[in-house]
Amino acid sequence: MPDTSCNVLLVVGSLHENSITRVVINHLADNLSADGCEVNTLDFIEDPLPLFNPDTVWDQDYYPILKQKIVSADVIVLGTPDYHGSISSTLKNFLDHFWKEFTGKLFATVVASHEKGLTVHDQLRTVARQCYAWVMPYGVSFMEKVDVKEGQIATDELKNRLEMLQKDIQVYGRILADQRAADLSGNTPGFLAQLRK
Repeated sequence: MPDTSCNVLLVVGSLHENSITRVVINHLADNLSADGCEVNTLDFIEDPLPLFNPDTVWDQDYYPILKQKIVSADVIVLGTPDYHGSISSTLKNFLDHFWKEFTGKLFATVVASHEKGLTVHDQLRTVARQCYAWVMPYGVSFMEKVDVKEGQIATDELKNRLEMLQKDIQVYGRILADQRAADLSGNTPGFLAQLRK
């Protein structure tokens, strides 16, 4: 069986103390870790991220540490609540900090929404496309008081959906990471050639 372990960065795009986005992201992180993946979780309620300012960000102490987490990741799982049919400001602020660092990596989208979060998933796919990243062809949506109750995953449907996502991001994350490494170290044409050192 091929090695599907990979480095996964999960982002909690909510500052709500009792965030159901956090519950789902942490559930996924625990299961990926149990599967042998290297897992890092960014939770900005624990480690606040200043607003992106292109005039000053590159000189801030936090920036190289955060950048290294992005560079090391094979897969980036973006979790956000659905705010007015859009992504949270917390997640948007994180995404604004990077561009080329996302190139060639796999994104997966996880959205807490009362209306399926379709526009939010689409917006995150647009971000991925603009940054020349890959994105899973489906996302996971869930609802408060239905799928998540008292800090726990409450439905088999959500558990099964997360299990499917867990498997797929490992399989396709590893494939894309291997290809990305080959493209960066090779000498053939391709989009990633511009990132070669």
